[in-house]
Amino acid sequence: MTQTSERMLPLYEAKMIHQFDHRWATYEPDGSTRDVTQAEKQDPTFVALPRYWVREEVVRDRLGERWDRDWLLGWRDICRSTDERTMIATIDGEGASPEGGTLLSFPEPPPVAIPLLAIWNSFAFDFVARQKVGGTHLKYFTVRQLPVPAPNHLAQRLPWADVSWNDWLGVRVLNLLVDSDDMDALAADFGVKRTPRPWDVHGRQLLRAELDGAMFHLFGIAREDVEYIMETFPIVKRKDVAKFGSYRTNELIMQVYDAMQHAIDSSCPYRSPIERDQL
Repeated sequence: MTQTSERMLPLYEAKMIHQFDHRWATYEPDGSTRDVTQAEKQDPTFVALPRYWVREEVVRDRLGERWDRDWLLGWRDICRSTDERTMIATIDGEGASPEGGTLLSFPEPPPVAIPLLAIWNSFAFDFVARQKVGGTHLKYFTVRQLPVPAPNHLAQRLPWADVSWNDWLGVRVLNLLVDSDDMDALAADFGVKRTPRPWDVHGRQLLRAELDGAMFHLFGIAREDVEYIMETFPIVKRKDVAKFGSYRTNELIMQVYDAMQHAIDSSCPYRSPIERDQL
């Protein structure tokens, strides 16, 4: 038995993450898994417990010179074109270790991870991804074939505001991610403070609707095509109708999309549904 102390890092498995959420599920002491409750997510000290732990030196050796940040960007390997969503990506928190069914990306420069995550988790990107998935895996060779705007395009000014795509997306994505103590390393990297109201369900719905509306504009998708694309996610629609009585996700996205289009056409300021103190 070794007499030295070693730091062990949590191995994030694919089932533990979801879109913009590194605390989707947690392991119990008996080895079973369960969804993390809303009350737990509202507790910034709560961390999802893994099944496996990995020595820090092993993680550092695996990452090598490819990555020097204390957070990891990745997506679920296992997926099906008939699932609710195909591309499920997030950034794992401090001390995360790689793999476990989560495929990793090492963007260069690292700040690109933030707008990239907004693109990956959008309905516009997901619509294309599910056309390419032929089995139950979303591997690197498939992701490399999927459309992502070039960094120089994301550095350009928004068509409805005097700010770049990178900055506008970054504020919203970080607001979704920085919700717990183990995301402090990410917050420090980007110079942001944790949201004052962690895991505000309604606020997150508005943020994600705004991101999706913006992504449809980023990809240059016409309104009638947006409506068609949203109808190709029947599980999302079915769950919304069961919970809200209507396809709420689609309604919120279309409201944002139309408001952005109005701002573009009229040169009037775009009014965000997100309160200024929430961003």
